[in-house]
Amino acid sequence: MTAMAHEPLTQAEVLLEGFLALDTPEGFRAELIEGEIVVTPPPDGDHEDCIGLIVDQVARRARTRMQFSGNKGLKLRSGGGCPKNHAIPDGTFAPLDLRLFRGADPWMPCEGVALVVEVTSTKPQADREAKRRCYARGGIPLYLLIDRDDSSVTLFSEPEGDDYRQHMTIPYGKPLPLPEPFAFDLETGDFG
Repeated sequence: MTAMAHEPLTQAEVLLEGFLALDTPEGFRAELIEGEIVVTPPPDGDHEDCIGLIVDQVARRARTRMQFSGNKGLKLRSGGGCPKNHAIPDGTFAPLDLRLFRGADPWMPCEGVALVVEVTSTKPQADREAKRRCYARGGIPLYLLIDRDDSSVTLFSEPEGDDYRQHMTIPYGKPLPLPEPFAFDLETGDFG
């Protein structure tokens, strides 16, 4: 039996293999965003408080019952010859009847996800720009950005190509209408 010559790995394949082999310290998150490995430390209490407030409102007020994950890895299309983006949103919501998280691999496809949430922390530009593009490319219908530096909340909707066609930004304290399948006004007064 003769040994088969292996094709050399592309730079994108090497990057993806290295990323998937990372062993980050407990509580840290590693993501592969637009060809760059991004490692973030555990979030602070105010960050987690915002997430908790959103989860509570969705659980009590959404028209459709939702599943939530605060650490689900999503595989998303990339652009420009980079390997697939691997993002871990601060929050991921999907309709409960889909049971998307049951039996899912650590890095699952994003089909069926209704909303992702990011709360800015150590790298706010990544949440404002690179992750927004990743979520749009993945076709995630709604992206909710809590920008703690600007004391604002932005809902991006209607993904098309590398971005969202619509967005609405409000200051903390004003209600933000969430469309179907949520169909309620998100109260933002306690975010700041």
